[in-house]
Amino acid sequence: MSNGNDISLYKNNSNIPKLITIPKLHRMKKEGIPIVSLTAYDYSMGKEMDQAGVDVILIGDTLGCVIQGKQNTLSVSLENIIYHTKIVSNGIKRALLVADLPFSCSYSVEKVIESSVSLLSKAGAAAVKLEIPSNSELHLKMLRELNSLSIPVFAHIGLTPQSVHSLGGYQVQGNSKSKRTAEELLDLAIQIEKCGASAVVLECVPKDLVKQITDSLKIPTIGIGAGIHCDGQILVVNIF
Repeated sequence: MSNGNDISLYKNNSNIPKLITIPKLHRMKKEGIPIVSLTAYDYSMGKEMDQAGVDVILIGDTLGCVIQGKQNTLSVSLENIIYHTKIVSNGIKRALLVADLPFSCSYSVEKVIESSVSLLSKAGAAAVKLEIPSNSELHLKMLRELNSLSIPVFAHIGLTPQSVHSLGGYQVQGNSKSKRTAEELLDLAIQIEKCGASAVVLECVPKDLVKQITDSLKIPTIGIGAGIHCDGQILVVNIF
């Protein structure tokens, strides 16, 4: 008779969740398997998504809008993100849990590192998401430092909601009318990969540019409002 700890009990058991990891996401890109991503804010949402086979679950600072009723994400605190990450993590066995770095944490490299460590060590996240404005050496340095500490980062470019005021609103980026040009975004995506990002989130970027970026990178691209040429898609569940 086997004891309760005998791993042979689980051999060939297809019901055992296969954890989604960063290397797994990279293999999915290479094999052309779409990456499914959604936002979640509580235990029940996280559990249902995990059981449904969602690959990446994001605790987004969008909670400021869809949970707190704010006009933008700027007032969301690190404590808010930690709280929601903790309760979502209680329902997850398979998906990769990613936590947003809120605007209030993005003013210094030291603060970003401290906040990221808290999200991984206290809240249960496996990676963080960092918005990176175009031509921001400060944010690229943040990315390099997090990579040096083996903290996985999803780098968010294109329409970055934390920059809503400087962008003049929520507008498509990477076209002839936008503040951020196609050339700038392509160059930024390449820099981000060189700095060690695990994946790139592309928001509100024209589909032809998205294809060019996706084809230029070895790391996965995950789109929101960015057409069909990303390696995966993410949606904010409360508004789709």
